[in-house]
Amino acid sequence: MSRIVILGAGISGHTAARYLNKWVGKQHEIIIISPNSKWNWIPSNIWVGVGQMTEEQVTFDLAQVYKKTNVDYRQAKAIAIHPEGDDGSATPFVTVEYTRADKVGVQENITYDFLVNATGPKLNFAATEGLGPDHGHTVSVCTFGHAKEANHQLQANIEAMRKGENRTFVIGTGHGMCTCQGAAFEYIYNVDHVLREAGVRDKAKIIWISNEYELGDFGMGGVHINRGGYVTNGKVFAESLMVERDIEWITRAHVKKVEAGKIHYETLDGTFHELAFDFSMLIPPFAGVGLKAFNKANEDITSQVFAPNGFMKVDADYTARPFMEWSAKDWPRTYQTPSYRNIFAVGIAFAPPHMISKPMQSTNGTPINPTAPRTGMPSAAMAKAVAMSIRDMLNGAEKPTHTASMAEMGAACVASTGSHILKGTAATMTVFPVVPDYEKYPEYGRDMDLTFGEIGLAGHWMKYLLHHAFIYQAKLRLGWSILPD
Repeated sequence: MSRIVILGAGISGHTAARYLNKWVGKQHEIIIISPNSKWNWIPSNIWVGVGQMTEEQVTFDLAQVYKKTNVDYRQAKAIAIHPEGDDGSATPFVTVEYTRADKVGVQENITYDFLVNATGPKLNFAATEGLGPDHGHTVSVCTFGHAKEANHQLQANIEAMRKGENRTFVIGTGHGMCTCQGAAFEYIYNVDHVLREAGVRDKAKIIWISNEYELGDFGMGGVHINRGGYVTNGKVFAESLMVERDIEWITRAHVKKVEAGKIHYETLDGTFHELAFDFSMLIPPFAGVGLKAFNKANEDITSQVFAPNGFMKVDADYTARPFMEWSAKDWPRTYQTPSYRNIFAVGIAFAPPHMISKPMQSTNGTPINPTAPRTGMPSAAMAKAVAMSIRDMLNGAEKPTHTASMAEMGAACVASTGSHILKGTAATMTVFPVVPDYEKYPEYGRDMDLTFGEIGLAGHWMKYLLHHAFIYQAKLRLGWSILPD
């Protein structure tokens, strides 16, 4: 019997655990390590952040779900990986520290035959002074708790506006190297929608601030889309949405510091600006969770296993080259680490070989450009491919058997406004592939038959239905495995 250890129980980790349990759970041991007691469907935190969904609608208890499986769930956080074992044994192990109330701080070494790093990101609010809900002056929708507090502050501002006060809302990215613009993009439209529903939109000034070179970049180097039979670019698509809703925008911006009611930011031209606000939701930059790695002699090999940003190196080409020499072929396919055949990293936990958007910096040398997105659909696809490879390697395969390159997969993004089944709209966008391949698609880098965007109530219905479908699937309800990931 072999042991598979999965670090993290988010979208990618839970996906890997679900499928490995289905395929090998009766023959092999599966342990999943997560510091959280609940699973959170993060895309729907947007609706929590405007008061249209509750905790019960976007989370569920992990222990209760894993009780129905052969997966051993342990509430703990991973601290260090020992891929060669130590002086006492050649068996690799991972050191974890329990976060469960009755075992807080207790450490344990857990051996493994296969390890899947699906830890996700550290929300690096500390990268920008004054950023974040815990020690700063902005709110977040990155976790359920953050989103709940965001709604609390949003409702307080709505009450003030009902009394005749004007308010300024600033939403976007809180650092020059952020990813996940899509979450902020969706949130700003939900805030606009809620303010209109409350009858106070005329009292609000809404401003988008982002590290994108142009609106609609989303960390994917921009996108051309088919819309209504003609090709347009993401910039026109995004700008039209904001103009229709009277939303102002600032791009090419790096937020340097946040004070109470004031954002300090720098733009690509090297100038510095201030922006007053009453309510601000800014996405933080992401970093690795801080895992360390040690060899058999207990020497620190973290820099060999992880990139400087803390994400794990996999089967990508990390050779430093000029932007124009980067290629879709640089991106990982199997997510296996180069030094250890039994370690994989999926979702946000793997280190991208380079950015998709062109790297830029201000005249002061400050990097201002979106980093590559790898959440949602890509995370689940990677996890399933790795689960299939581990299944086959357990059955004798010498190397990974399945691939899920972001340069060979598509993704869909549905940015909604409101969660009511009969109200609201959504901007629906699909791209294929996520990482543009200019060798295969020389004109736009993507297949224009599979890359398109639409706006309307139908997309809103899709977002609403997908919320329930993915929660149903994650809870391992009857027939879960026949639903698309």
